[in-house]
Amino acid sequence: MSESSFEKTNFGWQLAQSQQRFLEWWELKTAQNMPNVELPSWFDSPILRTIAKTAFWVILALLAVWASWQIWQQLRFYIHNFRKSNQTTDVSAKQTIEDLSVAELFLRSQKLQQSGKYRQACHCLYMAVLQRLNDGGTAVYQASRTDGEYLQLIQQLSQPAPYETVIAIHEQLYFGNMEADASTFEQCQQAYQQIKD
Repeated sequence: MSESSFEKTNFGWQLAQSQQRFLEWWELKTAQNMPNVELPSWFDSPILRTIAKTAFWVILALLAVWASWQIWQQLRFYIHNFRKSNQTTDVSAKQTIEDLSVAELFLRSQKLQQSGKYRQACHCLYMAVLQRLNDGGTAVYQASRTDGEYLQLIQQLSQPAPYETVIAIHEQLYFGNMEADASTFEQCQQAYQQIKD
């Protein structure tokens, strides 16, 4: 190969050379203007390096936890609303107590329980209890009556405890923080069975 076939220079190479010269000039100028500072020898300590590394990772972990918590706080509202929208209420569950018998309410609670809708199933048992109280003349059903009022009315019964259990579960599910699950329904159903017997 002849010497003339090789490229002797190009724009990229010239640019790289200019950058290299500028960086060398900058290093020289800053080195001349900077005082020569000697750091204490304990800065080179392996213990200090270990502490610094540990502190760095602890701070990083705390930041990650804090960021996760902030994200969870933002998402929790949307998750709660999404779950509530998926808990579609059965149209027939909105019927008034006069429209359904105790037996129909009990059967409805069993169907809801089988499909995993424990909150609505407990509500049907609650409505069956109210229907039972209505049919027995102990407490005439009124839509405006509160759980507290029903609790006062059942105190005249010989065994108010199972009634109290069903009403208390209903109150916690609908006005408290309680989440309905299989054990909640089981507790409600056992109390209802005591009333039925």
